[in-house]
Amino acid sequence: MWGVAEVFRQARYDEPLLSELEAGGKKERTFPHTETGPEEYIPRRFMRRSPPAIPDLDEATVVRHYTRLSQMNWGVDSGFYPLGSCTMKYNPRVNERIALLDEARFIHPLQDPSTVQGALWVMYDLQEALKRITGMDAVSLQPAAGAHGEFAGLSIIRAYHRDRGDSGRMEVIVPDTAHGTNPASAAMAGFRVVQIPSGPDGCVDLEVLEGALGDSTAAVMLTNPNTLGVFEKDALRIADMAHDVGALLYYDGANLNAIMGKTNPRALGFDVVHLNLHKTFSTPHGGGGPGAGPVGVVDFLSPYLPVPTVERGDEGFFLDWDRPKTIGPVKSFWGNFLVLLKALAYIKNMGGDGLEEACERAVDNSNYLAQRVGDILPVPYGGPWKHEFVASAEPLKDKGVSALDVAKRLLDYGFHAPTVYFPHLVPEALMIEPTETESRKTLDGFVNALSNILEEVEREPEVVKTAPHNTSVGRVDETEAAKKMAFTWRDLEGE
Repeated sequence: MWGVAEVFRQARYDEPLLSELEAGGKKERTFPHTETGPEEYIPRRFMRRSPPAIPDLDEATVVRHYTRLSQMNWGVDSGFYPLGSCTMKYNPRVNERIALLDEARFIHPLQDPSTVQGALWVMYDLQEALKRITGMDAVSLQPAAGAHGEFAGLSIIRAYHRDRGDSGRMEVIVPDTAHGTNPASAAMAGFRVVQIPSGPDGCVDLEVLEGALGDSTAAVMLTNPNTLGVFEKDALRIADMAHDVGALLYYDGANLNAIMGKTNPRALGFDVVHLNLHKTFSTPHGGGGPGAGPVGVVDFLSPYLPVPTVERGDEGFFLDWDRPKTIGPVKSFWGNFLVLLKALAYIKNMGGDGLEEACERAVDNSNYLAQRVGDILPVPYGGPWKHEFVASAEPLKDKGVSALDVAKRLLDYGFHAPTVYFPHLVPEALMIEPTETESRKTLDGFVNALSNILEEVEREPEVVKTAPHNTSVGRVDETEAAKKMAFTWRDLEGE
């Protein structure tokens, strides 16, 4: 007999996809034909020689198809999304409504600034808010994502050293607990990456750092708290060590949710920071974008910011292109404006006290969950943790079960999988970030699911090793999927 979940899965997913339905069929209603205009206005090379193969379907079938597709996906609107290092916060719908206003959607980036003063005011206001939150002196909103912000910030660092005639500084030091994009961004900006290990407490090993610093060091990149969820307690000492050799200190703001309102990168000695608005400030995240990764700098680095910046003058707001030392534009036009608008709406709605409370609740949730998970799986680098923590599924290897298997099985219990196998210094890593928007009931449900999975490992490990079983797509060959990507159903024809 089928279980309830199997019946539900079959009912939802065994109907043919819209792309599989043949052309022709029932026509629900016929609309009058409309003329498209004189034929001579359309170049012949753009005209069809045969009608498109569009299925002739009624409205209900089409609506059900797209609704079913939406149900096959998982997101923060569907349930708990504990994706470590990515801060999948709930996106308040009021922010979405604001971004749908005609005044926001129906403007053009090439309009004269005098006709879009409201939009420029939004950008200026957001710049000022981010300056207060980070302690930085100047901010550019152009970068389109966190890694893009890293690239812009490192380009600023490179321009600064070259401007001072110090072009030999071509090394960037990156701890092994840094955010995963740091080494790639440094390399793309033209630097050599020097990776240093962490100490037994999960923080930067100061002796190793001292040995790596020198005349060739351009910057030290630090994620604080780091990807273990541990606060770098020696941040001020690290800043002094970097500055003593003429290097700069870069703050990866991916984990700002853990310190927001309590302290800021400037107070910790940082010179450059990027922020992930699609993480800390609750704008949509995932699915390839859109995102936003503003970069902030201390005063002596502001001449190198991307152009244009949004400034306020006697006659209103304007775009400032007059920066002779700029690294130049890093994105077409002025950034992902609607994402910026959602971030400002979130900040305005929360206020300073609300942002601080969000930080407190994120840390509380993380420590509560870490303590409960720690009763059933090892959680190395003991707390207190900040916004996230990393558990290890290594004890399950004796049963032939991996962290990936556990993550897949969690899908059957209605929870998105946490990040796995990162950071690399934790074997069989399960990187979990609950965020402040989840209730204790949800967190307890997650722990109960994880506990049930561990019992299954003891009783019937094959159930875990072959998971998921109740999702629209079962276990996939991830190696083959990476080698042979199928972006549409047509890519699978003939298989």
